[in-house]
Amino acid sequence: MESNDAVAVPLPAIDVLPPPVNKGEREYRAFQRLLPQLLPTYRGKYVAVHEGQVVDSDVDDIALILRVHARYGYIPLYVGLVTDTALPPLRVPHYRLHRPEGET
Repeated sequence: MESNDAVAVPLPAIDVLPPPVNKGEREYRAFQRLLPQLLPTYRGKYVAVHEGQVVDSDVDDIALILRVHARYGYIPLYVGLVTDTALPPLRVPHYRLHRPEGET
């Protein structure tokens, strides 16, 4: 073999798996998937999704969360408002530390 001949080397097989989805994300995806079916019955209410299905509903999200946690324990779940209109983005207030001029 001459020194300038190229040799084809097969590429190694690399299995890249997506990161596992946590339970909260699975419940959110289930809510999104179920949303069209929920609109006729639950419009304007909050629903709690656990194990991929609606387990309870209420017009008060805090009361709903407390009731579901009392029934199932403190577990990850998704609570969402059943609506066909987009909700405004959540704005988290923050503070800014005031420093007198010249001070860093």
